[in-house]
Amino acid sequence: MSLPLEGLSAIVTGAGRGLGRAEALELARLGASVVVNDYGQPGRDGSGEASAAPAEEVAAEIRAAGGTALAHTGDVADFQQAGALAELAVAEFGKLDILVNNAGILRDRMVFSMAEAEWDSVIRVHLKGHFNTIRFAAAHWRERSKAAGGPVYGRVVNTSSEAFLAGSAGQPNYAAAKGGIVGLTTSTALALAKYGVTANAICPRARTRMTEDVFAGLDRPEDGLDPLAPEHVAPLVGYLASPAADRINGQLLVVHGGMVAVVERPRVAAKFDSKQETFTYDELDALLTPHYAELPEGETFGAVEVLGLKRAWSGGA
Repeated sequence: MSLPLEGLSAIVTGAGRGLGRAEALELARLGASVVVNDYGQPGRDGSGEASAAPAEEVAAEIRAAGGTALAHTGDVADFQQAGALAELAVAEFGKLDILVNNAGILRDRMVFSMAEAEWDSVIRVHLKGHFNTIRFAAAHWRERSKAAGGPVYGRVVNTSSEAFLAGSAGQPNYAAAKGGIVGLTTSTALALAKYGVTANAICPRARTRMTEDVFAGLDRPEDGLDPLAPEHVAPLVGYLASPAADRINGQLLVVHGGMVAVVERPRVAAKFDSKQETFTYDELDALLTPHYAELPEGETFGAVEVLGLKRAWSGGA
């Protein structure tokens, strides 16, 4: 019996630790050959000396389990290095089929205290890093599709966050980057659909190096799998990367602790029409002020509030 991802090749960025590691292991378990990418800096803020060890250790773990993997230690936020990552996958495995973007850093600060460098660095690693790898993977799939005269196999799984959905007061850079990733995902999904490629995004909640302080008050269970273990997230990534998910494109899914929620695109909650050529201040005041005054507390969070994210969320994943 063949495995779901047998014969396919994958790149997983930020795969030396946490979520990326769990995702790389899951893709390999499902049969994919994996390029394990990680820049290897020890600080979750992107500080410290870069190291090949995290990526190499995960690649070795995959090989020890009977899978196929190699390490790449480049910085995906660097355009040229991201291109080299895609070239490596194609050179080693003949083609690239799956791209999982996970690499990221945190530099938390309230918006009134945030330095320009703290904003730029987080946007660079998360949002530009996602764009860079997608750019080269997309070009590869487009060229293959033209050569084949029809659709090819391609999957993109991007990592957004509930910080984008519910807000995170001390993470304006991170929340903005994760919101941008959703926009990048939907744009990519539309652009690449004709080539046979799908692009989706997940909002994972997991206990990792990035979120150690967020979940500090939630103890790990003495027995069984931690509800916040990255291993709860990895199966969804494996599924979205598989042929079974062929009809899923441009979607955003929240995942954690044995739960997957499909997030709807924004819907119009109320509509007001001007009684003259254009609105006046007084007319808007008469329409909008009572509307918002009558909303129950928390109503503006909509489905996000139902998932308990307003109460539970205070940091990145």
